[in-house]
Amino acid sequence: MQLNKLFLFVFSACIALNAVSVVHAEENVFLNSSLDALQADSVPQPTAASVDPDLRLTADPNPSQNDLWQRIRNGYALRTLNSPLVANHEQWYAKRPDYMQRMTERGQRYLHFIVEEVERRGMPSEIALLPMIESAFNPGGNSISNASGIWQFIPSTGKHFGMQQNWWYDGRRNIISATIGALDYLQKLHGIFGDWELALAAYNWGEGAVQRALEHNRKLGLPANYANLKMPSETRNYVPKLQAIKNIVSNPARFGLELHPVPDQPYFVAVSTSKNIDMELAAGLADVTLDEFRALNPAHNRPVILQENSEVLLLPVDKVETFRANLASNSLPLVSWQAYKSRKGERLNQLAARFGQSPESLRSINGLSTRLKVSSGQTLLVPLNGQIAENEFEAFNAHPALSSQLPGNTIRYTVRKGDTLSTISRLYKVSVEKLQVWNNNVRILNPGQHIFIVQLDKSPQISRADRNRGRLGMASKRNKKFSHQTQRIAQNP
Repeated sequence: MQLNKLFLFVFSACIALNAVSVVHAEENVFLNSSLDALQADSVPQPTAASVDPDLRLTADPNPSQNDLWQRIRNGYALRTLNSPLVANHEQWYAKRPDYMQRMTERGQRYLHFIVEEVERRGMPSEIALLPMIESAFNPGGNSISNASGIWQFIPSTGKHFGMQQNWWYDGRRNIISATIGALDYLQKLHGIFGDWELALAAYNWGEGAVQRALEHNRKLGLPANYANLKMPSETRNYVPKLQAIKNIVSNPARFGLELHPVPDQPYFVAVSTSKNIDMELAAGLADVTLDEFRALNPAHNRPVILQENSEVLLLPVDKVETFRANLASNSLPLVSWQAYKSRKGERLNQLAARFGQSPESLRSINGLSTRLKVSSGQTLLVPLNGQIAENEFEAFNAHPALSSQLPGNTIRYTVRKGDTLSTISRLYKVSVEKLQVWNNNVRILNPGQHIFIVQLDKSPQISRADRNRGRLGMASKRNKKFSHQTQRIAQNP
């Protein structure tokens, strides 16, 4: 009986594999676990009517065989943690079923690719869940520290791993390059520390910080492991938060949750591009919504895709042939935007009217602050021949942080060791509640973190110590503890 079941399972697997056909590399690159294997653009799923009656018995009645969540569970390899911190995070997620639903719905686009790459490298499958705690699978998310993308790379680390960042494009939001960069970095960290918990801590805190904390423990004769390191609260909670997500994925019903189903099959295909093309037009040719297209291609800041910034577009598996057929028969111009080199001092309202745009649209598309009135001489993206796009397009980098939503008399403050919300609120004569409102309800501060402070009076007086430090270059020891360099938030040009 056991041999018969094994035979049926193998036979069923062979039938499924035969559904995959190979295509030429120059036509389409299908990104699977090896990133260089070529498969079909679309893998149609056989229906009951199309399957020979004698072969239907070989179908696995267990739906979990096509469940990516089960595949992730099968690959768990990290040490199980049991601590109050884990329980706290479990409760946090359990009380937010709508949040979990939105997060897993977004994640269905990216999870299969991530899982394939994690497995190809022999990494624990829990690593594929990291974007849940980094970004909730929001590819356009930006943190106050200017980390971006589903893996939340800061600019310098992104550049170190080859992620181009400019006015047009941000590779930290490219699903493929960011995933490869994140996994490369995590493997590097694991090679340094020989421990996945320390590698995860270093991914969050920085490898240098973890190395210094380990050395500190060794000098004191303390255990040199994650559980015994002195670290910021965010890093202390990082691995427990991943454990909480892992526990929820293992048994969502235990927490009163239901995971959005994710089929164990590729969601997107990479299609080569050879010409510049409007994002809205590309989405229309693929017969997908602009939101869906942007979710798969979030690295592009502007409504036009420049070929030099991206060799491929990502499209849903079942939309590739539609895109190619519509592109081949398309007679419309592929680009309806042009770059305009503005003159310093030109009024943006007048420029908008000249190119048939509203001032709000001009600012949104170019990532300009709503407070900016005149040009600083920058290059602007404007409609070609005065044409106006039907859909408003908001640049991904229009709001790099919460600061863009705050008034102009806002400063950015760098948190130092010993700072609390209470000490900062007293220093700047604002309430703790207002600090939290201005900074996404922040509760815990870590050294090096940036928070934003709105100066409520028209002629803000920060503190005598800050004025003296700027004027005389010195301050008392007590005032040095609370006096920090502040900087005006620069308006995006």
